[in-house]
Amino acid sequence: MRKELLNRFLEQKTAVLGASIIFLLLMMGLSAKVIAPHDPYAVDLTKKLLLPCAEFPLGSDQLGRCIFSRIVFGIRTSLATAFVTTILIVLIGVPLGIVAGYIGGIMDSFIMRLTDIVSTFPSSLLALAVVGVFGPSLPNLILVFVGLWWAPFARIVRGTVKKLKESDFVLAAITAGDSHITIIMKHIMINAISPVIVLATLRIAAVIVHVAGFSFIGLGSQPPISDWGVMLNDARQYLTSRPLMMLWPGLAIMISVCAFNMLGEGMNEAFLPTSGEGKVKEDAGI
Repeated sequence: MRKELLNRFLEQKTAVLGASIIFLLLMMGLSAKVIAPHDPYAVDLTKKLLLPCAEFPLGSDQLGRCIFSRIVFGIRTSLATAFVTTILIVLIGVPLGIVAGYIGGIMDSFIMRLTDIVSTFPSSLLALAVVGVFGPSLPNLILVFVGLWWAPFARIVRGTVKKLKESDFVLAAITAGDSHITIIMKHIMINAISPVIVLATLRIAAVIVHVAGFSFIGLGSQPPISDWGVMLNDARQYLTSRPLMMLWPGLAIMISVCAFNMLGEGMNEAFLPTSGEGKVKEDAGI
């Protein structure tokens, strides 16, 4: 079964390309101190706004900082934020979906009504309200995204669990006297994990876009942290004179988001049913 899934995944060329790009980004982020030619926070006004050269491969910014070094260290900020946020979302949404689907009844109704309520809040507007009250910071943004984006995970897991609960192997486990915890962990979780992985991969891309967007308008990561959105914000005033300053972080965001989307869509095709009913749908604007 695992070999079959692997073969189906490898047949998805875009997914393999996306996974390769993500692996490269991860390696660059982990090796940032080795790859980066300069300290990303070192200021040298005598070398500001330089074009790409041997010393500064992508040029320097308005404070003389190496843009390439800041891009590489920005991988850490963007991917770490996206992974942490998505993990927290999964840790909330998946257990709630399992409880709703497996127990059913009043608990199911309560959790589903809660997901309905949470899903009605536009994440961008709520994030603006939160940072307006508590101040602009990355933890505040993460709090909003985690508080809202667990709902799709709960829904998809709940639907999968309800189907699995009626399957022959689960009924056989119940007849054999297995505990509910054993049934959930051994029979249900392992069969419900595929749509969770697909949705989580797509959600990582959404988090990267949202964090970069809020950092761009000064409501996410704060200077001088190496963040692609912060770099875009710094480059705005030099758009006409030094357009490359804005190009590099924009390309970094585009490449990383496209890579996760390609991986997610490829996994969607490989791991889930071919009919539209079984596909995971992702809306980055939830």
